[in-house]
Amino acid sequence: MAAAATAVSPLAGCPNGSRWVRDVFNECARDGRDVASVVLGLVSIGCFAAASFPQLYQACKTGIMDQALSIYFLLGWLGGDLLNLIGSFLANQLPLQVYTAIYYVLADLVMLSLYCYYKAKNQSGGFRALINAAFVFVFLGTASTVSFLGRDTGLVREPAAFKGRALLSAGVQESGYTPFTRNEMIGFAIGSISSVLYLCSRLPQIYTNYKRKSTVGVSYSLFALVMLGNTLYGVSVLLKNPEPGQSEGDYILHHLPWLIGSLGVLSLDVIISFQFLLYQRERPGAPEEGDALLGEQDEPFDS
Repeated sequence: MAAAATAVSPLAGCPNGSRWVRDVFNECARDGRDVASVVLGLVSIGCFAAASFPQLYQACKTGIMDQALSIYFLLGWLGGDLLNLIGSFLANQLPLQVYTAIYYVLADLVMLSLYCYYKAKNQSGGFRALINAAFVFVFLGTASTVSFLGRDTGLVREPAAFKGRALLSAGVQESGYTPFTRNEMIGFAIGSISSVLYLCSRLPQIYTNYKRKSTVGVSYSLFALVMLGNTLYGVSVLLKNPEPGQSEGDYILHHLPWLIGSLGVLSLDVIISFQFLLYQRERPGAPEEGDALLGEQDEPFDS
């Protein structure tokens, strides 16, 4: 498959580009800025991929995930990742980017199912219908992502700009840059909706923290890794050189939904960070979150 892609690769006009970027991502990295953009994009993917693990550990440790996290936060995050997955197929992305998008959706489904499990458990079995619905939802989501895996992703693809977590992009034009192709318009629309979902997902969590006056049961590492990922992603997009024939303004316009989404989510995560600092200060004598949980485990929480 790689040989076939190389034989017809439109990157033959990139003789001075980075070889490893060209071979791995089928993209032309013309100078150090382009290479740095790709490297930062890879690191941002690693941050996003690892972000859910601290929260899963915290959920198993405290057992109050249903009270600590907002269901709308989880659903908004899942919705944004689902749109990214759909857009990665519509925009004919590279296999690595597609598989990364599938991983994000599966990780969201695991976190959502764990939320429903603790919701049912902490309500003394009164939410059996909810947990059954969660299993059905997880099964359908898993089946849909596995069906995506069954598609042939070894076909020759147009080169795509590397975008970190936001996997939506359309192919680079061959000659004579055109502002918006049909694929780019579809990707732009889906990316805009995805960014709105990412932004809206933070508001319920901010409200949940405010209502509880506590961040017990929420892992700060989750938000710290996402903040780092969004920062690196934004820098990687801004570092990349525009395509030949594309102005700086057109380049920013093409990436505007994802830049707004990443920087907007970053600003809201800063608010959540201040909540962690504020509510930790209001609990003197509890130097560690784990120690505080031992004393607060039996206290009632607002649902």
